[in-house]
Amino acid sequence: MQIAEYLLSLLQSGLGNLAAYLAAHVLLCLVPAFFMAGALSALVPKESVTRFLGRTAPKYISYPAAAAGGFVLAVCSCTVMPLFSGIYRKGAGLGPAVTFLFVGPAINILALTYSGVALGADIAIARLLLSMIFGIGIGLIMALIFSRSDAAHEQAAADPFAGRASVGGRVWLFMGLLLALLLAGTLQVGLLTDPFVQLQLPLAGVERFQALLNQWVPFDATRGEEGVTVQGVVLIALLASIGLTATRGLGKVDEGYNRWTPVALGLTALTLIVASLRMPVTAGGAELQIGGRTVAVALILGGLVLAARRFEAYELQEWLFETWRFVKQIFPLLVAGVFAIGALRPLIRPEWIESLAGQNTVVANFVAVLFGVVMYFPTLVEVPIARLFLDLGMHRGPLLAYLMADPELSLQSVLITSKIIGRTKALVYVAWVALFSTLAGLLFGAWVDGANGWLIIGGAILGLALLALVLHRLAAFRAAPAVISGKTSHV
Repeated sequence: MQIAEYLLSLLQSGLGNLAAYLAAHVLLCLVPAFFMAGALSALVPKESVTRFLGRTAPKYISYPAAAAGGFVLAVCSCTVMPLFSGIYRKGAGLGPAVTFLFVGPAINILALTYSGVALGADIAIARLLLSMIFGIGIGLIMALIFSRSDAAHEQAAADPFAGRASVGGRVWLFMGLLLALLLAGTLQVGLLTDPFVQLQLPLAGVERFQALLNQWVPFDATRGEEGVTVQGVVLIALLASIGLTATRGLGKVDEGYNRWTPVALGLTALTLIVASLRMPVTAGGAELQIGGRTVAVALILGGLVLAARRFEAYELQEWLFETWRFVKQIFPLLVAGVFAIGALRPLIRPEWIESLAGQNTVVANFVAVLFGVVMYFPTLVEVPIARLFLDLGMHRGPLLAYLMADPELSLQSVLITSKIIGRTKALVYVAWVALFSTLAGLLFGAWVDGANGWLIIGGAILGLALLALVLHRLAAFRAAPAVISGKTSHV
């Protein structure tokens, strides 16, 4: 009986984590990201991507561009996945695409700022520099290991707009509005978050319903867990409605619009508007708070409608079809991963952290990386969790290893990456991320413990130089058979 009750509690934890995630994180960041990925795939010519991120583009251009793109565009790990899928499908080289995937969620501007305030400027600066350096390094390694399949991928990349090498102004405007929608929904600034209109809604029974939700989905805020609010229930219901209508309205939109297409898009717009509101439960019902975020989301949605009129019908159909394709590919894995993490989280005891990661050792840093796999938290939530780990006795070196691995190696991220680039490539990527995250923690921890900073920098530079030399030799060795073969065939 106790085993059944324990398994039931794990099931409840998984469902609660999934419900809280869908209600709080998917909407204002992931939905715009899916539409951005669809627009990138359907509206941006392949040459415009491969010119800067392609396999044959100069490395001194492609890798810094990928790192900078991750820094600017990505807001969290769930957001970067559809964007990563979009640029890879469009013909980006595996190396630059992987760099974009690694750097984006690790050093986005929100996470860095919050990390600096909550954990210290040293953590934020180390996370920025090491993520950039190691992200480019991992990308170069992946490009070398899978150079042949990368070349085949470049040849097979879809290009429905062959012959177009530039991005028109209307596409820039449309992509800019989608980016603005993502930022308006996620930036935590007073202009967006502060309410300027507050309306009391006399809804009888709301307080009791919220108490019932807290009973159904219990949560511990100190562990980074989140409950489900009444507004969250409304959002989940809207998401389900979108799923039902989009299957019919967007699933075959490439063949033409149907009556379900505007319904699905209308529900999507309504969901974003509702998500931008705040509706805390009060003793007399609920309070509807309208702030700058709601106004911004509404205005940008209106701008998107106007901008869409500048495209041909077939272009919009292709955009919507590609968006739905990304949703079908990524969203089920995201749901499965979030549920599994919620079910596994109660098995991890915080008090283990002090004994396992209290010192800057290889084992401690590797354990911190493993925590990043099974204890994934959405971006900005992982920072107070890291603060908790720090207060419980985690060394600052393993803490940095955890922060670098958490958005990269979470279960749902690994599953989605495997779906996009293949299982073998994903496993190799995971191994290198684990290795470099552990190394980053060791280097930073050694500096914290008083080691000479110049010696650490010199050792890191020497290690990178040796790695570059090995990569260069391997590349030359791999190219040698082709040269010999070419000479033989000539004779």
